[in-house]
Amino acid sequence: MKFKDQLKAGVILDNPIFMQTIGLCPTLATSTSLSNAIGMGVAATVVLICSNVVISALRRFIPDKVRIAAFITIIAAFVTAIDLALQAFVPSLAASLGLFLPLIVVNCIILGRAEAYASKNAVLPSALDGVCMGLGFTFALVLMGFFRELLGAGTVLSGLSTLLPFLSMIPAEGFAIPFLNTNPIVMMILPAGGFLMLGFIFAAIQKILAGKEDK
Repeated sequence: MKFKDQLKAGVILDNPIFMQTIGLCPTLATSTSLSNAIGMGVAATVVLICSNVVISALRRFIPDKVRIAAFITIIAAFVTAIDLALQAFVPSLAASLGLFLPLIVVNCIILGRAEAYASKNAVLPSALDGVCMGLGFTFALVLMGFFRELLGAGTVLSGLSTLLPFLSMIPAEGFAIPFLNTNPIVMMILPAGGFLMLGFIFAAIQKILAGKEDK
């Protein structure tokens, strides 16, 4: 499969959140703001790429009976490294993501790609699969985080400058949106708001797909 096709599948046609509906737990929990969504998406993407590469490289040496345990061990090693790196260099993001950062170990998307793709394909295609699926996961998180923060807090990009110091031109409290900033729909940054936003996005996707089928 060409990289263009892999990218289209990972981000749109086979998006792990919107089309496969897996990995919903971290999506709902960490998409309360755009900065959190970006942080979780990048962390998960790095783990996905690294674990896919290692699992693909070792696929002929891992006994079939213990493959799941071996996959989880490999994924856990990379998650631990990412977790410690964030605690050392971006402690505010590590604190914000909390328990959901180490829980990347059991993220269905990462383990699913290890079992379905990396364990059956060469290193380079597996790495590209990790990139594409990671971008699809990040896209879903960013879309959720943008609208939930916008509606629930009336801001955009709040906290991003504390996560990435070189973006000091962005205010720590983000960019306030008139009216929404003074009358936020607080429920949207609560768990119920996550389910509502996910439902709205699912409905929009189904509407678009139905329109294409009619044509």
